[in-house]
Amino acid sequence: MNMVTVIAAISKNNALGKDNDLIWHLPADLKRFKKVTTGNFILMGRNTFESIGKPLPNRTTVIITRNKNYFKEGCLIANSIEEAIALAKDQEQVFIIGGAQIYKETIEKGLADQLDITKVHETFNADVFFPEIDTQYWKEVAREDCKADEKNKYDYSFVKYQKII
Repeated sequence: MNMVTVIAAISKNNALGKDNDLIWHLPADLKRFKKVTTGNFILMGRNTFESIGKPLPNRTTVIITRNKNYFKEGCLIANSIEEAIALAKDQEQVFIIGGAQIYKETIEKGLADQLDITKVHETFNADVFFPEIDTQYWKEVAREDCKADEKNKYDYSFVKYQKII
């Protein structure tokens, strides 16, 4: 049985991105994302994969698409979130890395066990948003607050939520 973790960086207004790209650049978040996901399966929608452009090193990439003929060298393809999770059934840890539609569906269907969220303490203009984190279903279990510095333009927090069963 695997632990399914939704991992995302969101702003104060739940912004995820704009024009199929990230809005902010936080090297500390990217470094942490790499450390946490390396060696694991990462599941993502086709648009998210295409915005990244290639499989990320030292991770197994699973692309979720409704297109039954979609193929990308070096990636696994699934036609639903459930199918993507099933492909990773032997993995201890599985990460859902986006995009907005995949996050929403994973959370609404109750498929995620935890949320690993980088909260950027700023409001941004965006065209895709993370679903509201409902504290009736999610309990904050860890938080690390970080201040902006010469490399990271915004204050941010790494926040982990566990699903309330």
